[in-house]
Amino acid sequence: MAQKVHVSMVDDLDGGEATQTVPFALDGVDYEIDLSDENANDLRDALYRYTESGRRVGGRKRRAAGSRASTGESLTEKRQRNQAIREWGRANGFTGLSDRGRVPNEVIEAYEKRDEVPPKKQAAKKPVAAARKPRTSRKAAAK
Repeated sequence: MAQKVHVSMVDDLDGGEATQTVPFALDGVDYEIDLSDENANDLRDALYRYTESGRRVGGRKRRAAGSRASTGESLTEKRQRNQAIREWGRANGFTGLSDRGRVPNEVIEAYEKRDEVPPKKQAAKKPVAAARKPRTSRKAAAK
């Protein structure tokens, strides 16, 4: 026999359907409350006066549960852009660029400013990951 289980979130204030869990803290105690969009907005509006006047003490701005940050680019577009930046970086003297992973900020900034800088200056870029020379003690160097 098959069973179908339906899990739904209930708004902790009015018993209606909740669409998100909102984390917040007060007096050193962390809380979470399940709320509908309307009640979540009411909570944020109620706290706005205090959060605007208060100081932030660490942590990143948290996104609402279930939401994704959107910069206007899809994941595929971001990958293609990063690949183009890597290829441009290699062609312009940046070394140590891997095929995967994070692209160094130095390369991204140079890529974004590539039209502002005359081509002659672009060729004189420093390597991204320059290897350090091993240190030798003065005593060993004197021998």
